[in-house]
Amino acid sequence: MYLITLIPGDGIGPEVMDAALHVMEASKLEFDYQKASAGNACFQATGTTIPEKTIEMARSADATLFGAVTTVPGQKSAIITLRKVMNLYANLRPVKSFPGVKSIYSDLDFLIVRENSEGLYSGKEEYILGGKGATALRVVNRNASENICKFAFEQAIKSGKNKVTAVHKADMLPKTDGIFKKAFWKVSEDYPGIETEEMYLDDAAMFLVTQPHRFQILVTTNLFGDILSDEAAGLVGGLGMVPSANIGNQNGLFEPVHGSAPDIAGQGIANPTAMILSVSLMLQYLGEYQESLKLEKGLYKVLEEKKIITPDLGGAASTEKMAAEVRKKFEDS
Repeated sequence: MYLITLIPGDGIGPEVMDAALHVMEASKLEFDYQKASAGNACFQATGTTIPEKTIEMARSADATLFGAVTTVPGQKSAIITLRKVMNLYANLRPVKSFPGVKSIYSDLDFLIVRENSEGLYSGKEEYILGGKGATALRVVNRNASENICKFAFEQAIKSGKNKVTAVHKADMLPKTDGIFKKAFWKVSEDYPGIETEEMYLDDAAMFLVTQPHRFQILVTTNLFGDILSDEAAGLVGGLGMVPSANIGNQNGLFEPVHGSAPDIAGQGIANPTAMILSVSLMLQYLGEYQESLKLEKGLYKVLEEKKIITPDLGGAASTEKMAAEVRKKFEDS
């Protein structure tokens, strides 16, 4: 039996979480769930966006599922806090085309590996010039850069891919991205069988749109990875189609890339795909590869049939009905 911490969060977070759990009720695996709080609603109730109890529950679990949270300016980010205190230094965002889903390309399959613990998300900002300006500290260190690059190469081996692209802006940021660039080439020496290349961020952003098939695995720093992965989501149907995994040496946390979408919260029309795929990533993390494959096959069948899908996918089904259909296909697969 696996102990899973659930953090539904705000907006559509609880809706897509419930949908994914409904699908997982058909699994042959046994799960014990513990629910924890985080986000803006948690802040309104407790005065903090991420209680210490939530952190303890996430640390003690075999894995954590995270829905989505609304982060109000001035509040501490719950998800960034969790990533840092649990040392979830690697963020994985697989980008795949789906059958039946309108997208720019129908055959994409690549992975963005994003450093998750530092960069411009260090949280260190301050006002200057009497409040007329501000600075933000971008932190890049050699150990973190080597760790994420090694993680990317290991993912290439694990997934059978043979090319890793490092994305940076060392031309404009020669010290911080210079460290990342040197770390990449140092680590690459240990993987002589894998093709390597480096690319400036602006070039990578262009080629993601014009020549995305050239990429297999991209590895980059925190902010760059966040932006590129959202851009890449647009190639395969939008943010509602892309899951993510936050991995450390001791813990794993899994979440959809999309936000809390307060504009559609409570309407029952949120696309549960990214959350379901995040569950699939969690199953892989737990070593349950066959169950993960079955879950993905069930979802793919629903998307390909295009009969019971949410409005953003061109259908008229509710979140609940689409989840029920995925569950049915999951049971039959």
